[in-house]
Amino acid sequence: KQWYQRRVAITAGNERMARYLHATERGEIAKIADNYKSVLESDVGAEYDEVIEINLSELKPLINGPFTPDLCTPVSEIGTRAEQEGWPTEVKVGLIGSCTNSSYEDMTRSSSIAKQAQAKGIKFKSLFTITPGSEQIRATIERDGVDQPLRDIGGLVLANACGPCIGQWDRQDVAKNEKNTIVTSYNRNFTGRNDANPNTHGFVASPEIATALALAGTLKFNPETDTLLDSEGNPFMLDTPYGDELPANGFDPGEDTYQAPPADVSSVSVEVDPSSNRLELLTPFSAWDGQDYHDLQLLVKVKGKCTTDHISAAGPWLKFRGHLNNISNNFLITATNSENGEMNSIKNVLTGEFGPVPGTAREYKASGIGWLAVGDENYGEGSSREHAALEPRHLGGKAIIVRSFARIHETNLKKQGMLPLTFADHADYDKVQPGDKVSILGLTSFAPGVPLTCKLTHPDGSTDEFSLNHTFNDNQIGWFKAGSALNAMAQ
Repeated sequence: KQWYQRRVAITAGNERMARYLHATERGEIAKIADNYKSVLESDVGAEYDEVIEINLSELKPLINGPFTPDLCTPVSEIGTRAEQEGWPTEVKVGLIGSCTNSSYEDMTRSSSIAKQAQAKGIKFKSLFTITPGSEQIRATIERDGVDQPLRDIGGLVLANACGPCIGQWDRQDVAKNEKNTIVTSYNRNFTGRNDANPNTHGFVASPEIATALALAGTLKFNPETDTLLDSEGNPFMLDTPYGDELPANGFDPGEDTYQAPPADVSSVSVEVDPSSNRLELLTPFSAWDGQDYHDLQLLVKVKGKCTTDHISAAGPWLKFRGHLNNISNNFLITATNSENGEMNSIKNVLTGEFGPVPGTAREYKASGIGWLAVGDENYGEGSSREHAALEPRHLGGKAIIVRSFARIHETNLKKQGMLPLTFADHADYDKVQPGDKVSILGLTSFAPGVPLTCKLTHPDGSTDEFSLNHTFNDNQIGWFKAGSALNAMAQ
């Protein structure tokens, strides 16, 4: 047997989870969990390498950003910090909802703030949008009137979809590339993610903080200590927001839009207009040829943060999600090339000229040259964006070698027949040079837990060799050999 070390976390079950399962017609799951609660709780006397104690009475509201969700500042300090850092303090838009923070309780907490504003005769100073995370939430908050106070003070309810969180936002309030600030309750705020504007400073907070800051219209407002002015100019403070954990009348499932497939699909064919630039049928990726990879061309060595938004940008590109060839034109266009510190500018070894990443990859593919890319730490963090794994495979890529991967992206690459590999010694990243030819050796005996060997041939003819680690299991090695997980399933 092969054993792998993994971080595993179990969140202990509690009564709130059980109530939610019952409210969403999954009571049987709650009963099973209760029957086995002993395995869903900490073992008596369990010891841990590190224990973190959190005093809930000492927690203060926080806000994260801009440009990354791991830059954290207390709300009480964000205004001052923004002025020091040169971040715009005016909040142009507040946005709540999407999949992450649009529970019934989230929505009712924000609505309770809107009711206070209504009572004082004021409206949002910023634009404000509400994106229900599901049809069930949309229907339930509409039935219970939760959305109405937010609408009444200037809020706009969007479709229950990913929406601006992934760039589905036809933003009109600022000019392209204008420096500005937005506050959202979404889960990520990478550069250009929400509106394709690299100068939008996206901050992430709870729905109630996003709502309060949109009321004030500025990052310099601390809802715990500062006042707003009512319609007559009198100062007042917001009361602590309150939300209902679950709807008193149960959830409304909303409109049922599911269309069941026909019982007999033998006569069904999928027809796509060959001239469409939005849809195309996928063709299977080619299977592995059974040989080691020799002299792959280094496409680009990425420096620093490279999220799935850098690998496959969202925003206006989303209209091509059904057309792999077209959406592949966004591959790595916002990642930083270590050779010149620029985005979407890499040297084409065939021409000696610098050009865009996707175009260069296409030239290599057309010339029968396999290529790979090299990345830094936590490559592929962010959304589980499958196109970020499909695109390099489609463009002729064979492998991605990095210091470390975000787990989901690493798995997605495996599913598409790519080789996601990591430097056994992180310092070996520095050995990779522009124009390198790269061989990956040991594939003919590819096995779980057995490192592969990387051989670099530099432009001056000198070479370097070092080990590459991987996390493939037997099943995933089968995906690689077949050319993709789908190919393996079809065998």
